[in-house]
Amino acid sequence: MSKPQIAIVDYQMGNLRSVQKALEHVGFVAEITSDPARVEAADKVILPGVGAFGDAIAELHRRELVSPIQQAISAGKPFLGICLGLQMLFDVGFEGGEHVGMGVLPGRVEKFGTIENRKVPHMGWNQVSIAHADCPLLKDIPATAHFYFVHSYYVVPENASDVWLTCDYGQEFCAAVWRENLFATQFHPEKSQRDGLQLLKNFAEL
Repeated sequence: MSKPQIAIVDYQMGNLRSVQKALEHVGFVAEITSDPARVEAADKVILPGVGAFGDAIAELHRRELVSPIQQAISAGKPFLGICLGLQMLFDVGFEGGEHVGMGVLPGRVEKFGTIENRKVPHMGWNQVSIAHADCPLLKDIPATAHFYFVHSYYVVPENASDVWLTCDYGQEFCAAVWRENLFATQFHPEKSQRDGLQLLKNFAEL
């Protein structure tokens, strides 16, 4: 049986090759593409991202990639957002002004305030707490897993049921969301060594 076709969305803002190499390491082929038709045709879609919310969402619109992403999610295809790829799923982000997101999940993206004895951005390894232990992407990942974060903004979902993982950085914040076929993490699984690779493997095997 041929392996599923995985599209990594290319909008010039993300560690695309790092995600692709991580998937290759666990035995899966993924295509980096900015072609809306290729994204729409894929069996699974990954939306990475590093950078500013407003610039990123504008670039997705410019490349006509928003609709294929929304359609893939609504069609029930496995979807994984990473970092900025998580944040843009929400209604609105407040990085450098107010910017409308993709509106796939209700909620907003806010900046960390002043946190005592903590630097912003939140950068480095941190442990997550599990809100939904039955998530299939947690297969063979310990409950005490640490993942690698780099961010100054965090998502605030309207629906508590969408929160999959949380993390503490002087305040508790949503570290990942899960709703049916949609998964998205604030941390970078491609930079998170064994547990991050296992998470990507679990996604690819869905």
